[in-house]
Amino acid sequence: MISETVSLVLLIISLLTNLVITFVIMKRTHGNQLQKYFLGTLICISICLVGQICQILFSKKYNIQPVYFDYFVYIGTVFLPVFILLTGLTLYKTKIDITNKIYLLFVVPIITLLVIWTNDLHHLFYINYSTSIADTDFGIYSVVHNFYSYLLLGTGIYYMIKAAINNSGFFSKQSMLIILGISFPILINLLGTLKIFPMTIYLTPISFTLALLFISISIFKFNFLGVAPIALSVIVNKISDSYVVLNDNYEIIDYNETFINTFKIHSYNIRNKTLTEFVNHQKLDSEENLAKMSELITEVEKTRKTKIFEKYIPKIRKYFSIEIYPLVNKNSYLGTLLLLKNITQHKEDILTIKENQNQLLEQERLASLGQLIGGISHNLKTPIMSIAGASEGLTDLINEYDSSIGDPDVTPEDHHAIANDMRDWVDKIHSYTTYMSDVITAVKGQAVTLSEQDQDEFTIDELLKRINILMKHELTNSHVALNVKLNNLEEIKIHGSISSLVQIINNLISNSIQSYKTAATKNTIELETKKSGNQLILTIEDHGCGIPQDVQKKLFKEMITTKGKNGTGLGLFMSYSTIKGKFNGDMTFDSTVGKGTKFTITLPISK
Repeated sequence: MISETVSLVLLIISLLTNLVITFVIMKRTHGNQLQKYFLGTLICISICLVGQICQILFSKKYNIQPVYFDYFVYIGTVFLPVFILLTGLTLYKTKIDITNKIYLLFVVPIITLLVIWTNDLHHLFYINYSTSIADTDFGIYSVVHNFYSYLLLGTGIYYMIKAAINNSGFFSKQSMLIILGISFPILINLLGTLKIFPMTIYLTPISFTLALLFISISIFKFNFLGVAPIALSVIVNKISDSYVVLNDNYEIIDYNETFINTFKIHSYNIRNKTLTEFVNHQKLDSEENLAKMSELITEVEKTRKTKIFEKYIPKIRKYFSIEIYPLVNKNSYLGTLLLLKNITQHKEDILTIKENQNQLLEQERLASLGQLIGGISHNLKTPIMSIAGASEGLTDLINEYDSSIGDPDVTPEDHHAIANDMRDWVDKIHSYTTYMSDVITAVKGQAVTLSEQDQDEFTIDELLKRINILMKHELTNSHVALNVKLNNLEEIKIHGSISSLVQIINNLISNSIQSYKTAATKNTIELETKKSGNQLILTIEDHGCGIPQDVQKKLFKEMITTKGKNGTGLGLFMSYSTIKGKFNGDMTFDSTVGKGTKFTITLPISK
């Protein structure tokens, strides 16, 4: 057996350690249920240690029966199993409801105290007391006490073990340390109670020295009382993102179910495997890329700054956004967290959007080409017919002139008259060809923009000429008048693609024309330019049916159309984007259903 002197030293060391931990826990307690129950456990242990120390110091010196000190020791002994059970339940459930059933747990310990304190009257607990367990004769009630205590202790440890299993991995280390720590005194007490080996009553609190060592490591190194283990386990297993935790040796020490399911590694135990071993075993990446990953992890460990990058893993055909986080607690580096966000659907959606956008752009390009062809057809038809008429007129004059040769009745004045008539027809043909040349120039410039964007300066006058040529046919057929007010701003210059701006304004005019299909007001469209500082304000206003309220809310935010299958929804969406992105301007609108719509384009003026 251990001597009383050695027992006293060990008891004092245990008490001091216990008091330090108790003090730290009391400072950290802010209503946390787990902390409070664990604090209760520490207080019970302290009572036992104080009683044992006093027994050794004062029993012989003042001739006090040792059993009376044991009566004090049992204040901590009877309540210790209750607090261990509550600690285990809270560790497993995160939080437990305080009901009457909880208070019932204290009934048997209180009865035990009363039986012990009145033991001299009935000897139900001790028949013969000794500091040596082997020499102690216990009464019948001690069986009740021992059964109840070990039942609670066993149940508490059971829930701790269950919590450790459910919360396996990085966060289980603190739980396992608590279990190991508590197991030592329980095992020693059980062996002593069964008298399997001789021991003194001092060995029980001494065994708590080892328990306190494990508990201290759990508290200070792994922040045991600072987490809600089972709740955290449930949460991380429910999240859609995968995560894996590495220690400072790059060994995998924790992960969630999403990670297992994503990489389909149910049959392969990855715990305590290095990241390199895992990647190579699963054949997820090349050695070169793996080396780069290791360099990033090392950099995160040194700088303690998060790194984020995207990675495609061919084996499982998925894209990931990988975030590397340093895990630091009070300036102590605990490990590295790799958070893998599956962005495969996002990548596929972007690809789909690009494909759809290309299709829509192609539809819009074809629609613009249709508009150009319509404009060409109308604008060239009239001058061609006029030139044909002029050719007939010239033919008649040529025939007349030819037949007049040698005719004595034809005077020089007649020849001059025929020449003047021919000159008039030639002038008309010249004006018609000039007009056709202007049309071709406008159409050519507008067609070029459908394949490439030109960047240049142009005047408002040049802009309006193209608009008139290209929109004349549609305006005439729709019986809509375009009223233009330039306010003497014809020579104002704008930097950018004139063809793009023509297409935008033509699209707005076309929308205004179509708005009159259901309107009963006058069919006119006002196009006006104004100057405000270094900006040109261009407005297109109609008095048509207006834009529905539900469409107004998302007009410039997405590709939306009110034209049914005849509209792509791209016109206004792309027009707004072009004005903002390529002209560094702005585009707004004001519309009232049944009264009309006004679009305002603001553009910077070239200096």
